[in-house]
Amino acid sequence: MVIIRRIFKITFVGLLFTLAFSFGNTLQAQDGKALFSANCASCHAINKKLTGPALAGVEDRWPDKKKLYAWIKNSQAFLKTGDAYANNLYNEYNKTAMNLFPNLTDKEIDAILGYINTAAKAAPAPAAGAAATAGAEAESDNSLLFGILTLVLAVVALILLQVNSNLKKLSDEKEGIAEGEPLPFWKNKSYIAMGVIALFMIGGYFTTRGAINLGRSKDYQPVQPIYYSHKVHAGVNQINCQYCHIGVYQGKQATIPSVNVCMNCHMAINEYKGEKIYDEAGEEVNGTAEIKKLYKYAGFEEGKPWDASKAKPIEWVRIHNLPDHVYFNHAQHVKAGQVACQTCHGEIQKMGEVKQFTDLSMGWCINCHRETKVQFKDNGFYSIYEKYHADLKSGKIDSTKGITVEKIGGTECQKCHY
Repeated sequence: MVIIRRIFKITFVGLLFTLAFSFGNTLQAQDGKALFSANCASCHAINKKLTGPALAGVEDRWPDKKKLYAWIKNSQAFLKTGDAYANNLYNEYNKTAMNLFPNLTDKEIDAILGYINTAAKAAPAPAAGAAATAGAEAESDNSLLFGILTLVLAVVALILLQVNSNLKKLSDEKEGIAEGEPLPFWKNKSYIAMGVIALFMIGGYFTTRGAINLGRSKDYQPVQPIYYSHKVHAGVNQINCQYCHIGVYQGKQATIPSVNVCMNCHMAINEYKGEKIYDEAGEEVNGTAEIKKLYKYAGFEEGKPWDASKAKPIEWVRIHNLPDHVYFNHAQHVKAGQVACQTCHGEIQKMGEVKQFTDLSMGWCINCHRETKVQFKDNGFYSIYEKYHADLKSGKIDSTKGITVEKIGGTECQKCHY
């Protein structure tokens, strides 16, 4: 019987190890996804090009993983090594400098790469024509599958424990050892305590996740009173964002354009003749009919002089909304910081109806401040930082690393909360 007990003991330990390994894989996958969202998602997608290349198969494109680590941590420094692939990639994307990630460890980069490989296999790239009719691609999350497997293994472990207990009872009876009737596992205090602790941990995890996500609206995409396509206006027709959102360069708010701004163009453009437009459900949108909706708000009758006093505001549904205790100034970022609109809003020039690109969480903003270089050169706003200018000229500060927003107080609480 000693041998039987040893076998069951080894089996039980093995199951516990498998449980721990499965749970560890889940955590690693979640960590990789979190790191990807925080550091990569603003410029990269898994299976399509954004500001940077699609990341599916990125490890296969780099012959040496150490070079990939070096590129991710400091792309500008790595370019100086003369690596052919890195320089070709840099030139292919119009010499757009990649953000620096010196704080990422090799282990964290491996977690990101593991998530990319998993997501690439679970969500293959769509066909060329599908992008117009389909929404943003959904990324696979295997957390539920791992959770079910963990639960199944836990039940198996409990059953094996009960079998072991019954076999021990039979062995003791055969050897004449008196033993009391074993308790059923649902009455065993040890099992009950383990179950309560497990439920407490699981409940606490989901409660915390839910509380953290309160008020966040990533991917929020409401239906607007007029189907306004940024893809048509900012993408195809190359209308500058600041033509409509005039406040973005001047003050705190980007401002929604008034009806007369729309009518500057649409008094003459009364018919849509571009390529077909599809909404998120894949249904074709009648562009000319949407222009007529604008005329209704403007009080404009074709063929007659427009009386602007008859116009009424378009009831646009607000998408991006920060908490009241958070201060955000568009001019500080766009004019002084020279941050591109796409950094926070995604590839707006490719969107039909706009959606919220990121969760706009404090962690997301702080990570950006830690990694984004300040545009010191030819920027009078930063002339007061004489020490940093002197350090850059003397070489005390590496010009390739530059000055991040964090160094000029970008992670101080009172910058956003006061």
